[in-house]
Amino acid sequence: MGRGAMGRAGTRAAAGPLLMLVMLLARPRPAAARASSKSEAGLVSEHFSQAPQKLSFYSWYGSTRLFHFRVPPDTVLLHWLLHVSQSGSSCTDVEITVHFRYGAPPVINPLGTSFPDNTLGQASFHIKALLSTMLLSNTSVNVSHPAPGDWFVVAHLPPSSQKIEVKGFVPTCAYIFQPEMLAMRVVEASILEPDVPLPQTLLSNSSYLKIFVPEYTQELRLELQGCVSRLILGCPVRLTVGATTLPRNFQKVLTCTSLTPYCHLLLSLPPWGQWLQVTAESLAGSHVSVVFTAEVALTACRPWSVTFHHFLQNSLNQSSDTSAGQPSQDLAHLDLGRVGGGPFCLLNYPVRREDLDVVSVRFQPMNGVFVLVNSGMPSIMQLRLDTGMDSGGSLTITLRANQTEITNGILVAACINAASPFLSFNTSLNCTTAFFQGYPMFLSASSYTANLIIPYPETDNWYLSLQLVCPESSEDCEPAVAHVETTLYLIPCWNDCGPYGQCLLLRRYGYLYAGCSCKAGWRGWSCTDNSTAQTVAQQRAAALLLTLSNLMFLAPIAVSVHRSFLVEASVYFYTMFFSTFYHACDQPGEAVLCILSYDTLQYCDFLGSGASTWVTILCMARLKTILKQVLLVLGTLVIAMSLQLDRRGIWNLMGPCLFAFVIMVSMWVYRCAHRHQCYPTSWQRWVFYLLPGISMALVGIAIYTSMMTSDNYYYTHSIWHILLAGSAAFLLPPREEQAETWACLQKFSCHYQICKNDRDELYTVT
Repeated sequence: MGRGAMGRAGTRAAAGPLLMLVMLLARPRPAAARASSKSEAGLVSEHFSQAPQKLSFYSWYGSTRLFHFRVPPDTVLLHWLLHVSQSGSSCTDVEITVHFRYGAPPVINPLGTSFPDNTLGQASFHIKALLSTMLLSNTSVNVSHPAPGDWFVVAHLPPSSQKIEVKGFVPTCAYIFQPEMLAMRVVEASILEPDVPLPQTLLSNSSYLKIFVPEYTQELRLELQGCVSRLILGCPVRLTVGATTLPRNFQKVLTCTSLTPYCHLLLSLPPWGQWLQVTAESLAGSHVSVVFTAEVALTACRPWSVTFHHFLQNSLNQSSDTSAGQPSQDLAHLDLGRVGGGPFCLLNYPVRREDLDVVSVRFQPMNGVFVLVNSGMPSIMQLRLDTGMDSGGSLTITLRANQTEITNGILVAACINAASPFLSFNTSLNCTTAFFQGYPMFLSASSYTANLIIPYPETDNWYLSLQLVCPESSEDCEPAVAHVETTLYLIPCWNDCGPYGQCLLLRRYGYLYAGCSCKAGWRGWSCTDNSTAQTVAQQRAAALLLTLSNLMFLAPIAVSVHRSFLVEASVYFYTMFFSTFYHACDQPGEAVLCILSYDTLQYCDFLGSGASTWVTILCMARLKTILKQVLLVLGTLVIAMSLQLDRRGIWNLMGPCLFAFVIMVSMWVYRCAHRHQCYPTSWQRWVFYLLPGISMALVGIAIYTSMMTSDNYYYTHSIWHILLAGSAAFLLPPREEQAETWACLQKFSCHYQICKNDRDELYTVT
């Protein structure tokens, strides 16, 4: 991640207007205006950029291009510059989509597929622009008062056409995308301490304040007192509290336009352990001063924490006949009555975080899997997802309650929130805190289990809040206590992408995130959308087509053996064998059979296809035996080397084959000139063998290079197998004149007779 100071020589010309603005703000001003614009004189600019990446047409999340930035603290303005370039002769005007999100990669759905049940699929903040528009003028996005920390940018082209393109055969176009981020941050922000008035004077510039919110803060009250304007009655001040987070924004705006010199803003459950940004702007116009005093008051929440001492004491008091795995006593009733000295607002359960693997974490209460839930106060579990490497997976939450403890009229309400927990179950069940809209979950007599999946959770401390609620009669909840079993995991992919998907771990520099690659027509975030899925019968039919079509190679094998071309027959058999088992292993779903690793089978299949074409053309050239054998071996070795370099490059196979074709044509031209007649000499050979074989080869090449798609692959590739094998059978030349039919089998002439040994005796009996 590059970083540069204001005015760096390497800054692009597109950033000129913003940098010029910063330079104007930072340069010395006349003495009369210097004091009034003190806050803007404390703004500095920083430049961040990342290496450009080639965009791809969207088929799954791995086809997007992810960029990861870190926004510095006290940033008041982000200016994104989106640069696009193209290279290639076949470029068209396509639509480029760019997504933005704070705290985690954007959850996107360009194909409009369905998510798994109980999955939070949020619409991401994105912009769309045509390539021609972005080439003429750099597209920019401004974000005021952004939240500090991780920001992610994802770019991609429209959904792919599902056409299977052969690499190197058709001209391609490369669309290059590079984002740059210019951050303006404050270096002279005033710290607003609790219960300490802070005088402020506004002229035409903004004043930047920040408040540190300690842990267990239940309420924050921000007041403006003694607000006086020189020319305008009332208090022309606008306060913007909080930071901007995309795709959602929960900033609070307080406009003090009343005639009274007093106004306030009340925030319930602000983010714990974080700095809260406050921006004060004057609404009185330029050169009109506004004087006020800002004061903040915090209301603390007193937690009752379950400690190791409570666990140990509770386990010692348990009776010896307690069934295994079931808590025998109510921890809340045992200990809450002994604690005095004021009310409590929450019951804090310590949670153990166990890192299992990359993007794989298990959260478990220290006393096992059960959490005691009552109606007096919410039970809170803190899930630490703040390492910076936890936002690339999926947070899965499963709650189960005992059927005997939840009766009609009793409800277990749960909320999952980031930054601060939800505590107001007695007044509302919307799970909303000061700057976050939480996600509710409910357990009742009709549903004893609740599930929630949060893909790509934001980097923060998450809180699970649970409490008993009785909507009909609060008296039913007073004696009730529920034991809720919690299963909390951070996993790379939900359900490991199911039977028709593969969970792949993606990397962008040091950042890791996971995505599902689907197959057999299944789609969606976790490969659960079966709207275009293949049935089991279709999968088996496709597997049979791709495997049994290779039996067509029995025709060139039989022709080769009949004409004494044993090397060619061996190569055709090799191709038929590995192509059959490669396609048997390449199938999705249930019809799968792998005798070797997938990569090995694929390599052998590609090698067999190239070698079959190579030996067929050399056989048609009618070379001398020694020269033919040397070229067969060297050509096969060259094809093997080229496939190791790039097995999907078309010219890695076509290059050696074209060389063999040149050798064949040269030999035919030489024979034509030497014999003074066309070669081959027989018109029957041309009409009944060469022309059908060449036609089948050309049709097969046309199908392979231009007609295959993901939908018709099973049919077109099977036809390719048939045409490739059929063309080899037609193009093989007649047997040598000195060779007899099935001559290879006649070399074993002994059969049941006693064969004469012409060699000298090796041993002599004396």
